[in-house]
Amino acid sequence: MQEHHIRPDGMPPVNGYSHVVVFSGRTVAVSGQLPLDRDGQVVGVDDPEAQITQVFENLVTALASAGAGMEHVVKLTVYLTDLADLPFFRQVRDRYLPVERPPASSLVQVSALVHPACRVEIDALAAV
Repeated sequence: MQEHHIRPDGMPPVNGYSHVVVFSGRTVAVSGQLPLDRDGQVVGVDDPEAQITQVFENLVTALASAGAGMEHVVKLTVYLTDLADLPFFRQVRDRYLPVERPPASSLVQVSALVHPACRVEIDALAAV
């Protein structure tokens, strides 16, 4: 069960996320995913859209291993090394997540990630 309160009365506008998500069921926590392929190689060096797409593909695979899908995501935490990549993030995110029931989200800019060629990392919380 998920209940999305995208913009409760008195809250500021949103862009692709819910201010509040209430959920019940089995909780699935997915560690931060980097733009690495199955062999551990960085995908899309200097290509933010390719990197963000790879991260979402990794999230899909991780969630599937727990019997979940992107429709079960209730919270995302996004780490970008460059806020200029935000439009790419939003575009890719909207291909993977239901726009009518978006998860709660946090997005922060970081100075670097564990691998210097990575521009993005995303972790997820899902409820099945």
